[in-house]
Amino acid sequence: MPVEWQPVRQSRTHELVLQSIEERVFAGELKAGDRLPPERELAPVLGVSRSALREALRVLETIGVLVAQPGRGPDAGARIVRNPDGALGRLLRLHFALGSYSLEDVLEARVVLERSSFEAAATHASEADLDEADELLARMAEPGVGVAEFNELDTRFHVQIARSSGNELNSTLTSAVRESVRPLILRALEEVEDWPATAAGLGADHAELLRLVRAGRGPDAADLVEQHIRSLHGTLVAEGE
Repeated sequence: MPVEWQPVRQSRTHELVLQSIEERVFAGELKAGDRLPPERELAPVLGVSRSALREALRVLETIGVLVAQPGRGPDAGARIVRNPDGALGRLLRLHFALGSYSLEDVLEARVVLERSSFEAAATHASEADLDEADELLARMAEPGVGVAEFNELDTRFHVQIARSSGNELNSTLTSAVRESVRPLILRALEEVEDWPATAAGLGADHAELLRLVRAGRGPDAADLVEQHIRSLHGTLVAEGE
C-alpha cells in the first residue's frame, strides 16, 4: 500500500519532517529497504522547502536509519536502512568526550554487556561465528602487528562474540560502548613499555576466552572477560581519578 504523505506545520520545520517520517516508520508504512520519494516530489507534498527536507534527511542519515545516494537512476535517492552500530558508536563517543559519561560508567557498562555476551555465546554461537573470531585472533598474533591494528582487531573480536550471542541489541550496544573508549585504549596501549609482551598477554586472554566459549563454559568465560576488561579499562579509570 503506498504511503500517504500529509503536509506538516511550518514551525521548526525540519523537526516536523522528522516526526512525519518517524510516524510512518512506527506505523509500519516505511520499512528498511523502502525508498523515499525524490526531494522535488516529497517537499511540496509535506508543504516544506527542499532545504528543510534535506536537513531532516541529514539527521536521519547521521543516526543510521537512512542512506542517501546522489545522482539519477534506480539507485539514486534516500533509502531507509538499518545501520545502528556506527551511528550509536559515534554518538556515544561524542557524549563520552563531552563528559556525559565517566570512564567508570563505561567500564561498568562494558562489564555487564560483555559478561552477558560471552555467557550467551557459549550456548548460541555457531561454528562459523567462532571460526571468524578465531581468524581475528590469528591476525592479532601475527609478528609485528602494530598497536592500532591490534586495537582494531581487539574491538572486532569482542563485537563478533556479542553478535554470535544471538542478541542483536547487545551486539549493537557492545560495539557502541567499545567504540566510545577506543581512542583511550589505543593511547594506553601506545604508552606501554613492552608492547610485544602486552600483545602476547592480551592475545592469551582472547585465546582462552574463545576456548571457554567453544567448550560451552559460559560462566567461566563471563568471569574471565570481566577480569580482562577490568585489567586494562580499569587502569584507565584509576589513572583518571
